[in-house]
Amino acid sequence: MSPLAAADDGGRVLTFGLFLAFVLITLGITVWARLNTRGAEDFFAGGRSFTGPQNGLALAGDYMSAASFLGIAGIIALSGYDGFLYSIGFLVAWVLTLLLVQPIRNSGRFTLADVVAYRMRQPPVRTAAAVSTVTVSVFYLLAQMVGAGALVSLVLGVRSGGTFGGVSAETAHVATIVVVGLLMICFVMYGGMKGTTWVQIVKAALLTAGAAVLTVLVLARFGFAPGAMLSAAAEASGHGDDFLAPGLRYGREVAGDPVATLLSKLDFISLALALVLGTAGLPHIVTRFFTVPDGRAARRSVHWTIVLVGVFYLMTLVLGFGATALVGPRAIAAEDPSGNTAVPQLARALGEHVGGPVGGDLLLAFVSAVAFATILAVVSGLVIASATSLAHDFFGHVLMYGRPRESQQVAVARAATLLIGALAVAAAVFARNLNVAFLVALAFAIAASAHLPALVLALCWRRFTTTGAVCGIYGGLAGALLLVAFSPVVSGRTDPVTGESLSLFPAGVDFHWFPLENPGLVSIPFGFLCAVLGTLLGREKADPGRHTELSVRSLTGIGSC
Repeated sequence: MSPLAAADDGGRVLTFGLFLAFVLITLGITVWARLNTRGAEDFFAGGRSFTGPQNGLALAGDYMSAASFLGIAGIIALSGYDGFLYSIGFLVAWVLTLLLVQPIRNSGRFTLADVVAYRMRQPPVRTAAAVSTVTVSVFYLLAQMVGAGALVSLVLGVRSGGTFGGVSAETAHVATIVVVGLLMICFVMYGGMKGTTWVQIVKAALLTAGAAVLTVLVLARFGFAPGAMLSAAAEASGHGDDFLAPGLRYGREVAGDPVATLLSKLDFISLALALVLGTAGLPHIVTRFFTVPDGRAARRSVHWTIVLVGVFYLMTLVLGFGATALVGPRAIAAEDPSGNTAVPQLARALGEHVGGPVGGDLLLAFVSAVAFATILAVVSGLVIASATSLAHDFFGHVLMYGRPRESQQVAVARAATLLIGALAVAAAVFARNLNVAFLVALAFAIAASAHLPALVLALCWRRFTTTGAVCGIYGGLAGALLLVAFSPVVSGRTDPVTGESLSLFPAGVDFHWFPLENPGLVSIPFGFLCAVLGTLLGREKADPGRHTELSVRSLTGIGSC
């Protein structure tokens, strides 16, 4: 039996108690925010009242998701060095974001579309931006909700083929996803951006503290000698020194098959591109730039985020390799084949070493509750980004011709929250067996393909037109989705040992023709190509005066909200 076979009743009560405490705290924040939210600016941008350090913490809380805490550590635990590439990519992405944050904040009001559509015809650009924002957010939401299902099933001791409370393990897993969805809808509908921001600040502090505690305990087991930990992980992995070198998951050398070798290397490049270029196009990250009073504060908030994110991702290295060394890859895969539960399993093993079964229950309960709070905070940020885009961009500027009442926009945003939440729950049920970090990488690729071309060209290219922006957004979005649909992520990928499906569809169903797991290598250049061709082949001409206005505004903040 694995270290995390069904927890005893005392452990379950403790875990439920901490879960409930975190939920009550966040609900309290939501109620307070509701009492202090009086208009569209409060609901969509938190009244622009947050300082740089506060927004930096919230950005880190938004970014350090279930994929970071659960998925990345799980991939490192099962794939070694190659799993750490996710951490590197997620961190390096902020260098590019730092270049764009001040122009974005100075140029927009609530959403990414505010920047792109400033010198364009509003309805087509804002409609395209709303469609792509919802699509990217739903993909990201999948990862968080899948992580929630895996986490709660683990701490409740719900194992495949078993039952819990008279229902099957699968039913319990699905019920967890539904509960997370309901809580997320509640937080956003009533708390808005102000409540979501404070939840993310609290969550960032808790997550960093939890990861730090685990990191210290892991290193203490090896006399604070990282080399000893890595050696133990390599030995326990079953791969020896190959576990600490590139090529176990990405860039593999396939003997006698140069095509497979090339595809593996290209898949790694595609993943790296998606991670590095995707952050600046993520809707829930962009909307956070508008919660501070000006571009200077936005830039300062990113400085804080880089420090916090950098420290956190260094700790995921210790957590992942520590889980391999102290729990073992077989035990991790037995609980969840994708490795999403490696950190909770590590927490229980460390707690038992320090304080016996009670210590294991305590540390597992704390880490699981922090991870659950992480999921709630991130999904709230994603949903409010989507709801803001639908209410502000589509309803406010397309349906109402740019003249909506604030009360109407907020009401539409709350209705959109319910719709997006329901869609995310339904999609997460079908994707519940995929690795959460991998799902996030797909969201990054789609964001980079659909949003980055339009955003960069709107700020930098004088000739860029409405046709180019619409073609770039729809082209990048459609290209990324098409390649994902016909990739091994959806069908055709099986475990070479067990024959079980590692794709969305079951084994035996195979209609993939695109060989890469991440579409970024093809879809990102395709998005730029569509934007350029749409501009050059379209009949309309750009307005040089509007481009000059946008350039001055993006650099100086003159005229910004």
